[in-house]
Amino acid sequence: MESFKVLIVDDEEDFVDTMIRRLKAKGFDARGVNRGKEALELLDENDFDVCVLDVKMPGMDGIETLREMKKKKPLMEVIMLTGHGSVESGVQGLQLGAYNYVMKPVPFADLLQQINQAYERKMIEEERS
Repeated sequence: MESFKVLIVDDEEDFVDTMIRRLKAKGFDARGVNRGKEALELLDENDFDVCVLDVKMPGMDGIETLREMKKKKPLMEVIMLTGHGSVESGVQGLQLGAYNYVMKPVPFADLLQQINQAYERKMIEEERS
């Protein structure tokens, strides 16, 4: 399988570090940041195929970040991470173009499957455009 680029955006540094380490071990090109604003700056200079985006973050939250991401990179697929029973945010994310949302804590295998499915959808969308 070809390596594709995954961006992890979450204010929990340990989560970001763990995810990047585990994704790289699986052969992904993974990067991570802890703020929505940092993610948007990164998108100015980099292309990512899939983003895993936390809904609850200080400053710019996940929904606001998603809105801006979709303006910059409309074909990048975004998986929203929701916790604390914030299912409404996950649904709102879907309405704004997110691929899906998953509840935290999410087993790594499940998240990996979502990332792969999101990437497949991105490839189909790119062929269409």
